[in-house]
Amino acid sequence: MWHLLSLLGLVQLFNSHATAIDVDITNDASVKEAAATIAYGAVKFYTGNNTGDVPGNLPDPYYWWQAGAMFGALLDYWAFTGDDSYNEITYQAMWHQRGDDYDYMPTNQTRALGNDDQGFWALASMSAAELNFQNPPEGEPGWLGLTQAIFNEYVQRWNEASDSCNGGLRWQIYTFNNGYTYKNSISNGCFFNIAARLARFTGNTTYADWATKIFEWQQGVGFINDEWTVRDGAGVAEGANCTEINGALFTYNAGIFLHGAAYMYNFTESDTWKTRVQGMVDSVSKTMFQGGIMWEPPCETTSGSCNNDQRTFKGLLSRWMAATAKLAPFTYDQVMGLLQSTAKAAAQHCVGSPSNFKGHPGTACTFSWFADSTYEETSGVGEQLNAMSVIMTMLVDSAMSPFTSNTGGTSAGHVDGGVSDDSKLDKPREITNADRAGAGILTTLIIGSLLGAVVFLVKD
Repeated sequence: MWHLLSLLGLVQLFNSHATAIDVDITNDASVKEAAATIAYGAVKFYTGNNTGDVPGNLPDPYYWWQAGAMFGALLDYWAFTGDDSYNEITYQAMWHQRGDDYDYMPTNQTRALGNDDQGFWALASMSAAELNFQNPPEGEPGWLGLTQAIFNEYVQRWNEASDSCNGGLRWQIYTFNNGYTYKNSISNGCFFNIAARLARFTGNTTYADWATKIFEWQQGVGFINDEWTVRDGAGVAEGANCTEINGALFTYNAGIFLHGAAYMYNFTESDTWKTRVQGMVDSVSKTMFQGGIMWEPPCETTSGSCNNDQRTFKGLLSRWMAATAKLAPFTYDQVMGLLQSTAKAAAQHCVGSPSNFKGHPGTACTFSWFADSTYEETSGVGEQLNAMSVIMTMLVDSAMSPFTSNTGGTSAGHVDGGVSDDSKLDKPREITNADRAGAGILTTLIIGSLLGAVVFLVKD
């Protein structure tokens, strides 16, 4: 009996691999079909459009920021493939989660969210503005206005105290959340990225000035080093003052600054930003790829140590690299060569049918794309979005280019949007010990993974 069950298992495994995503990256129709198949598997994890659920929320174990990242990816999916299948749920989610102050701080999230959480919804709303996505109701702030509100709140939170690294955003917004004493690249990267994109969209040099300020602060404090490598962050408590930098190299940190720098180059056409873009492309090529295949350096090992957050990062870098190739054409050959080899590898690892997967059988994607990586019997939102993103970048030449207000962008702005953070604390219920515990557990898990990443890098 055991031998029969083993044989059946082997047959099922063979059959699942036989139905792997078959894609010709030189054929647009093939790429679109592959991206559509993988996108379907990703969206099947989403429950926010079900009766009684909350639009814009992903179920456990996913976090609110990952929902923002997913809808940003689906906007790009539409821009790359022309398939509007998910535009309705994307609009519903992004408008529902906007918050009472039109700044992506909804009352059910405000007390626990960090600058990066808010930032990923800002990235999605900026994409909606740039892509002329369905506009909100007339008389309401548009996607541009939502992004401007978050930019204004980031400006309020920027802290130039001499004992607080002379600038920068903290990871967390409120003092009662663990992580408040940590300044990190992804929070400041969100600020930099939307500042650069607002500059290009509106032509307002105030946004460009802030983008330059943030980037140069990152360099000055050492979060971007002389090799253009983006390191994770540093503490500010008890006199630390960003002196002990966490050197973990995550794909999304590199990608968000590369993407913003490409926007700044496109906006200014300056040699300074060209040098920065090229330096960051070279750094990404060296650190985020092995044998031409993208990987997550701090945690992607045979033991599968990347956590739920980290398993979402590679898709972000993929899309941001493709946008860089479009906005800064001098990087095209270098960038697309890496994405092409990675897209082929990713497609070969969309072969599974794990029990938690509701997409088409045999099309669940694994996290690692190396030929010798261990096959995983689980899949998730991050794994699907990663593969979808890198495969659809093969359509970059025909993909929709981001609009500006001078080239047909229609999103309504709200240049004075945003409110003080303190005013929000009068609205939600009082914070409870359970809230503190939940925030503490999440932060402890993430900091633990960061410390593990540092050990890995030191050993490496």
